[in-house]
Amino acid sequence: MGDGGTTPRERARAWGALLAILLLALLAYVAAGPYLTVRAIRVALRANDATALADNVDFPALRSSLKAQLEDRVARRVDPELPSSLIGNIGLSMASSVIDGAVDAMVTPLGLGALMQGRVLWSRFDGAIGDSGLPGRPPLQDLRYRYESPSRFTATTRTPSGAPVVLVLTRHGLRWRLSDLQFPR
Repeated sequence: MGDGGTTPRERARAWGALLAILLLALLAYVAAGPYLTVRAIRVALRANDATALADNVDFPALRSSLKAQLEDRVARRVDPELPSSLIGNIGLSMASSVIDGAVDAMVTPLGLGALMQGRVLWSRFDGAIGDSGLPGRPPLQDLRYRYESPSRFTATTRTPSGAPVVLVLTRHGLRWRLSDLQFPR
């Protein structure tokens, strides 16, 4: 017995215990994943770090969701008679194209960088002229968290008027990313 006096049964138990610990650690990591992602998004927003923010965003899913929400909002505000006319159809088609283009331009790493740079410039401008009445609340405060499934997690915040804004994170493998923003209707 040149292995320090351990039996095969003891080695098997040791390996079983190690495997159980590794599985528990993996489960804990996956369970903590969305909280860590929300924290990373919050830190990136505070630091105006578009690259760090982009690392936590599923851009294709977010684009698709925002386009659908904006097109739905436009359709709800249109006169019900308008889509039945040729000019109404052309107008709705043009609106859809504008929405698609705007969302495609803004929901990219470069677009996020531009938005954040605009925010930095606005805060500098705002500081130079005094209080503009814009809310000074740090981003993503007072969140309510909820697992909707093992691969879907929501974090809900409220606008200054009290309307809910829901951040939806989805899991792909071990990684959680922001895949949807649901705005009040």
